Amino acid sequence: MTAPVLPGAEPFSHDSEPAGPRVGVLLCHGFTGSPQSLRPWADHLVQAGFGVRLPRLPGHGTHWRDMQVTTWDDWYAEVDRAFHELRAGYEQVFVMGLSMGGTLTLRLAERHGAEVAGIVLVNASVKPDKAVLKAVPVLKHLVPSVAGIGNAINKQGVSELAYDRVPLKALDSFAGGWRTVAADLPKVTQPTLLFRSTADPVVHPSNSAVILSRISSTDVTEQVLEKSSHVATLDHDAEQIFAGSVEFVRRVAGLGN
Repeated sequence: MTAPVLPGAEPFSHDSEPAGPRVGVLLCHGFTGSPQSLRPWADHLVQAGFGVRLPRLPGHGTHWRDMQVTTWDDWYAEVDRAFHELRAGYEQVFVMGLSMGGTLTLRLAERHGAEVAGIVLVNASVKPDKAVLKAVPVLKHLVPSVAGIGNAINKQGVSELAYDRVPLKALDSFAGGWRTVAADLPKVTQPTLLFRSTADPVVHPSNSAVILSRISSTDVTEQVLEKSSHVATLDHDAEQIFAGSVEFVRRVAGLGN
């Protein structure tokens, strides 16, 4: 039986005014996280006049055991569903994501081509960084979970609504997603805005280097987040991400300032 959704982890949806810019933005949260980590970003995009979808990925925002029966395909299917919903109502759709949400963003860009107007990545991951991950295919049969990776935030008094355990079957499935996305990075041709934290204990900055070296996009901007840890959307540099993403959308969509 699935656990109830934690308060604050609910999905978010907003449609812009008919007279406003016909631009939609899809936000994708991270592995073991929830929409809470991106809700301030979503609110900022709403204030800018955009339609917004921030889905809750299957198995997230309830209890970590619920993730054990979900996979990369389930998570991708949910963001793909939200993307098609936005495409049905908006002339241009941008996709943005944090951590695994960035991985999902890249997959949407690889699969949907020009239908994705542009992408914004925040500490996105495309490869395993830690040696322990090599043991996951065996370890998942021995123990159900290991200590969590959430709440990597430098800002005092701020916390992420994320699991305190990492379900290993789900992590092994995510590893398959990494391989698929990394192999198809040259298919990414959309305008790209990439944010990366200088000190990230969860996703090594080398992930960003791999992304930037392998995508085929010609309109690429990298911004370094000097004060934030992994969950930068809730950290000291959040406003830089929010303002930068709105400016990026307005420029690419031809909306002016």
